Amino acid sequence: MNPFSSPLLADLYQFTMLQSYLEQDMQETAVFELFIRKLPPGRNFMVAAGLEQVLDFLENLKFSPEELAWLATRFRPPLIDYFEQFRFSGDVHAMPEGTLFFPNEPILRITAPLPQAQLIESRLINLLHFETLIASKAARSVLVAPGKLLVDFGMRRAHGAEAGLLAARASYLAGFSGTATVLAGALYDIPLFGTMAHSYIQAHADEMTAFEHFAHANADNVVLLIDTYDTEAAASKVVALAPKLQAAHINIKGVRLDSGDLAAHARNVRQILDQGGLQSATIFASGNLDEYRLQTLLSSQAPIDGFGIGTALDISSDAPAFDCAYKLQEYAGKPRRKRSEGKATWPGRKQVYRFYTTQGEMSHDVVALEENDPCDGRPLLEPVLLAGQRIQSKISLHDIRQRTVAGYSRLPKAMTAPATALDAAPSYPVIISTALQDLAKQFDAEMMTRL
Repeated sequence: MNPFSSPLLADLYQFTMLQSYLEQDMQETAVFELFIRKLPPGRNFMVAAGLEQVLDFLENLKFSPEELAWLATRFRPPLIDYFEQFRFSGDVHAMPEGTLFFPNEPILRITAPLPQAQLIESRLINLLHFETLIASKAARSVLVAPGKLLVDFGMRRAHGAEAGLLAARASYLAGFSGTATVLAGALYDIPLFGTMAHSYIQAHADEMTAFEHFAHANADNVVLLIDTYDTEAAASKVVALAPKLQAAHINIKGVRLDSGDLAAHARNVRQILDQGGLQSATIFASGNLDEYRLQTLLSSQAPIDGFGIGTALDISSDAPAFDCAYKLQEYAGKPRRKRSEGKATWPGRKQVYRFYTTQGEMSHDVVALEENDPCDGRPLLEPVLLAGQRIQSKISLHDIRQRTVAGYSRLPKAMTAPATALDAAPSYPVIISTALQDLAKQFDAEMMTRL
């Protein structure tokens, strides 16, 4: 049993509802939409991610004999019989990965028989929520540090192995340069970056010997960690070692700082390297970094060429969750709407249209009904899976990354300038169409007659 592809990766209420749906023969077409209700404080937009994992999950969804046997000890035969033949046969419309979006805009729509659409709820939220969360976090560092090498360092403190892998994928999708997680490189073809640990230096009798051994073992990637004992003294040792390595046709690519006053150390080390003839050697910094520390370091003009960002990225420390929901919007051809206080939804299957200024900057979005609600903006939801099968070839992660980064340039300038990217900008306008508002009023009026 693969736990990450199992249909049992769901909440119990999915199964209790399905048992009732089948007994009442409630299997007509349902439309569910996934959206985020509001932005966390300080965030201005989100980056859609995780669709590829959702499509893989849906295409391969089935119950194994072991899963069916386990379920048979808890549920009645009609449900087990249904699961024996279960395959997802519905449609998926979604915003492409890398699309920038805003609250109350559906990023995914499922159209399928009610039991199917209900069963997949928890795993879909799980996948889309997490990758979107991390991609949206990573985007902030990309905007704050344009042109800098940004590397995901966070797998070791991620909340589980799958989270570490998907965080590497989501951060690269959002514009990071690569990851330190080797399996993410193998699975997703993400560029890998890494140097050495302090333990490597400590295991040697002296620092110079450690540097030399590492350089000969990794001649094409000589990046030396220099803050184990005395940062500036270690930088001088690097300069002293360079001619010996050059005689062996080995060049020092850079040094890494991982502690202390990174800006001050970077300035001192840059001077030592430059005076020693290592002007091309880069300085890479790590150690409890996030987008706020990046902004501080770069605004102080610290001579740092790249950053490793770990824990704060992979757990999205300042905003560890989005208020997202997967809600029924239509069943058996009729609109449905949740009216709970503070959690009301807009009924019917919808489309999101994007409008731009004459300069190509995003100006506003309109959420409208998919049918009989004309709108001349660019539709963001696209069909990606019909009758349970993909209708387009997989898009490479590298191409998605390029699309994401290109999208940043079309955001309102207040959201993208490095000096202001972390500040709350004026809310991006998301307009609910008149027809959609009228449908909600009509639905509410009809519901009042039934209460």
